[in-house]
Amino acid sequence: MHVPTITADYLAILALIYAALALQVIRLRRRNETAFNDGGDAGLRSAIRTHGNFMEYVPIIALMVALLEISGASPSRIHLLMGTLVLSRLRHPLGMYATPGSLKFTICRGGSIFLTVGLLIACALTILSRLPWAAAADEISDEAIAAIQFLQVIHMIFTL
Repeated sequence: MHVPTITADYLAILALIYAALALQVIRLRRRNETAFNDGGDAGLRSAIRTHGNFMEYVPIIALMVALLEISGASPSRIHLLMGTLVLSRLRHPLGMYATPGSLKFTICRGGSIFLTVGLLIACALTILSRLPWAAAADEISDEAIAAIQFLQVIHMIFTL
């Protein structure tokens, strides 16, 4: 079995980013003397959501990329996927601390959301396309299309 070393290298970088996000939350909680929630502080709220957003998306995307790497995806594809994940996770905090509606907010936060959701979908579809039943699904869809065309012909005959 191929060990996903490329994914592991990127995960080490992502772990350092995650640690920095966690330390930012801790720092702001101590400064605001807020053990739970955000205490009404917008900066702490942004830090908490940035930290949480990272935790919501990175594990599943990294897992899917690791599975793609194990299944033989090209190293350049793995670098592209994981590099994009790192880029999106670096941009997201910049957008979260920017003024809503500003260009920085739109480019960084909006761009990171676009990249992250795009990665989620791209990885999921790639994995689904590699499953053994993908060929069977193609055949079933071809048969469904043929059945629909047959029903259209029947409909035309009955409506003459």
